[in-house]
Amino acid sequence: MTKIIAFEGIDGTGKSVQMQHLSDTLQKRGLKVMELSFPMYETFFGGMVGRYLSAKDGIGANTVDGKSMALWFALDRFEAFKNLDYSDADVLLINRYVLSNAVYQSIRDIDLDKPDILDFCLTLEHGHFGIPVPDLHLVLDMDTESAAGNVDKKGFREYIGNARDVYESIGSIQARARKKYAEYAQRIPNVELILCSENGILLPIEEIAKRIEAVVFSKLAL
Repeated sequence: MTKIIAFEGIDGTGKSVQMQHLSDTLQKRGLKVMELSFPMYETFFGGMVGRYLSAKDGIGANTVDGKSMALWFALDRFEAFKNLDYSDADVLLINRYVLSNAVYQSIRDIDLDKPDILDFCLTLEHGHFGIPVPDLHLVLDMDTESAAGNVDKKGFREYIGNARDVYESIGSIQARARKKYAEYAQRIPNVELILCSENGILLPIEEIAKRIEAVVFSKLAL
């Protein structure tokens, strides 16, 4: 049966880079790997998410009701999995998944006087839409200053150009998101925090990759 590993963490923690590292390692071991990344900005629902994140229509993702915004992200994944056959893969790697939806729609300024929506997102995506539950969540944990510096190195992105999106541009959101990921790691199973910086110093990519591999191979039968 396919093992599903989700890469999570605040913006700029190197999820794409580390997912590629793990993919290469798994394939060298003879495993068949499939990769997904959300949001899928080229699709209808993912494109709408991109418009909210860039505030292109004058409405930013940080101002939309939490459950309403969570639904757009969930619909993007529902559309992606609707006709997806990943049964032939040994491992499915996913960049940003359900956990990030719950985090980011729970820590914006407009969310601070409300209960978080972790249970709502889990029920919506896994329960109602039937989106598969990961066998392992890898949360890349990094200080916000280092992460922000990495965001600025991303270069051109189709949905936002060379700028930061509305979540990336608000430092307080990133700090609260980091804290919320750590909180969720204590509330739901199969969430592992991967420390990517120590004393404000970013660890080398190869060291982070080794930490990820150690967790993956100790937690999953691969």
